[in-house]
Amino acid sequence: MTLDEKIARAAALLGQARQDHPPVVFAASFGVEDMVLTDLIARQFPDIEIFSLDTGRLPEETYDLMRRVADRYHLKIRIYFPEAEAVERYVAAHGPNGFYDSVELRKACCHIRKVLPLRRALAGKGAWVTGLRREQAATRQDLPETEFDADNGLQKYSPLASWTEAEVWAYVRDRDVPYNALHDKGYPSIGCAPCTRAITPGEDIRAGRWWWENADSKECGLHPSQPRAA
Repeated sequence: MTLDEKIARAAALLGQARQDHPPVVFAASFGVEDMVLTDLIARQFPDIEIFSLDTGRLPEETYDLMRRVADRYHLKIRIYFPEAEAVERYVAAHGPNGFYDSVELRKACCHIRKVLPLRRALAGKGAWVTGLRREQAATRQDLPETEFDADNGLQKYSPLASWTEAEVWAYVRDRDVPYNALHDKGYPSIGCAPCTRAITPGEDIRAGRWWWENADSKECGLHPSQPRAA
């Protein structure tokens, strides 16, 4: 399948989501894949709401991109924050960087800062769109383009599931789409600042995320590692 065909397929999936499961929202974390979908949605599907989760620990480059996206596409991106009391309890018990101490504490931090705000963002929605790709991680090799998200009770679409990294960048470069400056500093995957590092040539593209953990379990809880059938 050519890139043009994949673009058409992604647009068709967005149209299907809007028709079959309204209202639809797009969860943007402002990695390069999300910029492809932001561009497609802004141009063709302005009624699909774009939101983002601000964990309180994002890199400055991500905040800068949020501003550039809003200016470029004249969008109002809705931002969801974690509950302050939950963050305060976690920090009081484990310290501000307790997530380095164990997988359990890291996942607990992700749960507070990402999973619970996501549930609020998805409440009352019919479907949500993500920028996930099969190439991104061992946990995503069987990623379907669409599946029922039983955890959140709605349909989930991943229009770029079959895209390669090269195809993502070709789309961005050809259309002069803004992207996160950290990508030019060796960050193929971008999350919270203390949990993301640059990678070296030859490393897996997700190696910079939670680099102190086993690659087979490096998810934050937003996306179950075992997909469910559509």
